[in-house]
Amino acid sequence: MDVCIKTKLLRKNAGQADFIPAYATPGSAGMDLKACIDEAVVIKPGQIAKIPTGIAIQIPNSYIGGFVFPRSGLSSKHGISLINCVGVIDSDYTGEVVCPVVNHSDKEFIINPGDRIAQLVFMPVCNASLIQVEELQETERGSGGFGSTGLK
Repeated sequence: MDVCIKTKLLRKNAGQADFIPAYATPGSAGMDLKACIDEAVVIKPGQIAKIPTGIAIQIPNSYIGGFVFPRSGLSSKHGISLINCVGVIDSDYTGEVVCPVVNHSDKEFIINPGDRIAQLVFMPVCNASLIQVEELQETERGSGGFGSTGLK
């Protein structure tokens, strides 16, 4: 499914590099988001920093969502992730995409201008209608929660 997403550069320094996200390879699911900052940001262990990307997007309808995921290399090598795990960009949000980056490691981490900090994925979204009922149909699992299936 191909979708056209309108993209706007918001910051002066976003024009100095290629800040409009793009797929790195034909098989990429996500587009890298870059840090649109004037100078390096030092993130101390346990600290959260809101890193602007310098872009705003407009998703064409409510059946598509934008999802901001951590980059696996930053997470696995440096303990750098997003504090909200996955950010959700609704179709009616047109403000700047900002990444709340957290340092889970025991060492300071430096984000430099233009560093790739997260990845943006577009996926279909179903709009559901919730219907209140008195009872739910019985299932084999029922209300068994965490660990109830025996899988570890």
